[in-house]
Amino acid sequence: MFVSSCPLRVSLFGGSTDNPYFVEKYGYGSVISFTCDLKTYVTISQDRFGFNKDMHKYIINYSKREEVSSINEIQNEVVRVVLEYFNMPPVQVTLTSDAYSQGSGLASSSSYIISLIKACCLFLETEMTETNICKLAHKLEVSFNPYCGYQDPYGCGIGGFKRIEFMDNYRIKYEFLPVDLFDEYDMHLVFTGVTRNSKKVLKSVTDNLYKVKPLLDTVDTAHESIIDNDHKKFFFLMSESWNKKKETSSIITENKRIQQIDSELNNNPTVLSHKLCGAGNGGFFLTFSKKNSLTTELDSVKIKVTADGVCGESI
Repeated sequence: MFVSSCPLRVSLFGGSTDNPYFVEKYGYGSVISFTCDLKTYVTISQDRFGFNKDMHKYIINYSKREEVSSINEIQNEVVRVVLEYFNMPPVQVTLTSDAYSQGSGLASSSSYIISLIKACCLFLETEMTETNICKLAHKLEVSFNPYCGYQDPYGCGIGGFKRIEFMDNYRIKYEFLPVDLFDEYDMHLVFTGVTRNSKKVLKSVTDNLYKVKPLLDTVDTAHESIIDNDHKKFFFLMSESWNKKKETSSIITENKRIQQIDSELNNNPTVLSHKLCGAGNGGFFLTFSKKNSLTTELDSVKIKVTADGVCGESI
């Protein structure tokens, strides 16, 4: 059995400037994000006599089970595009995650693709660098989601707290940032209970790229606040960036439940700053609070930054 994992990413600043159409139009995008200690996991195995070897079946297990005779019959888009790329023989693939993955805003699709690419490489005894895995993951994901941002695979597959800059032709630059901020405050993911397909939101943002451009200036200023260890400025900028993000598309907070939670967190004195993760209109809110001080009746889980990227092993 081959087991792989990849962390989920949490974006703090610059979301939507990594949109491929934005980078193509303006020649540059940049985000500040980190990998958290919630992950996706993939296992690949192949029986010696049974569904795979004897019946030539692909068995795919996630929130449901698929049993098919060819790769192109696989309904799960993530699994299908990766197995097609590697021309995998009949195998059993299982996908699991530490958090709700559909519409999470934590780049779970990219994380799953990266985990699966790594598992396929182990199965086929093929070597790929982390950066090449991220590049391939993006190319595969845009085949079924043309609005997939660059930050999703590159933010998941390479661990740590970092600023990522995106240029044309997949030219990517990383700057790893000091993590002092996370030693002094708690971070929680607050589940909205709302799941959605991000394509609608991302298309709306893509149709209004001029509204996204101001978010780049905030990335620069936030970068300075992190380097200067100016936490008060950091939290102010995070709130300001979230407000600017909402202005890029009305769909981002279209759901009434999202509006309600946004208002609750905004009026919660124990929340220093918050934002909705990912494209919007579902998934998780991120909150910052003083150590052990968050008070809320909303479903939440404490998270931390991890230096882990994609990894895998045979067992």
